[in-house]
Amino acid sequence: MMAEEEGQPLPYVSEIVLKKRKIRDELAITRRTQLELGKYGAKRSKKQSDVSDIKRPEQFIKEFRDKELDLIRTKQRAKRPKSMIPTIKSNLLFIIRIQGKNDMHPKTRKILYNLRLRKVFSGVFVKATEGVIDMLQKVEPYVTYGYPNLKNVKELVYKKGYARIDKKAVPLTDNNIIEQTLGKYGIICVEDIIHEIANVGPHFKEVVLFMGPLMLSKPEDGLLRGKKQPYREGGDAGNREDEINDLISKMN
Repeated sequence: MMAEEEGQPLPYVSEIVLKKRKIRDELAITRRTQLELGKYGAKRSKKQSDVSDIKRPEQFIKEFRDKELDLIRTKQRAKRPKSMIPTIKSNLLFIIRIQGKNDMHPKTRKILYNLRLRKVFSGVFVKATEGVIDMLQKVEPYVTYGYPNLKNVKELVYKKGYARIDKKAVPLTDNNIIEQTLGKYGIICVEDIIHEIANVGPHFKEVVLFMGPLMLSKPEDGLLRGKKQPYREGGDAGNREDEINDLISKMN
């Protein structure tokens, strides 16, 4: 009886079923690994993270040299003769930050923060004063700017505009919010905001501070090539004059 049981053949399993089982088992192992490491395997254990984040001495030296070089170039740009600085042809400028902070000196970052440009692809309206032009010269590789037309001012305010209320971003969909804050200046609706910005009115400063920096969409491939050279020399940075409107349209 025992011999008969031992001699029985194993049940037949088709090749397709075996392949499916193999794929299922592999997926189960992969899924278990993902759950252990985090979604899509992006998260690492604390020990792994600590080891990989340790910087070598040469990395510190390179970062220090890059930042010192950035400071030297900032000072050199600040000392340019006025004849080399393009004449500003409009009271209204729109500035877009186009570079990150990998090799940026803290003094450069401070200037960008004073311009309210804390993030890449953020944009702000500013009044073209001598002080603003000096700051733009110092941080030129990190920004591009120009003269926005009325159409782009209107579309930027409607699409990207928001108010800063109690440190929270509030969309400009309720004119009551505008009137409560800016009503004392005679500004009670979105159209009044657009008019004040486009004409650099007497309460321009209050309006742009009421609004936060505008976060633009990430540009398409090839639109910004990552070059820190001036725009007039084939790069991305600096004064684009009226051509800033093409960039705004594609990033709004």
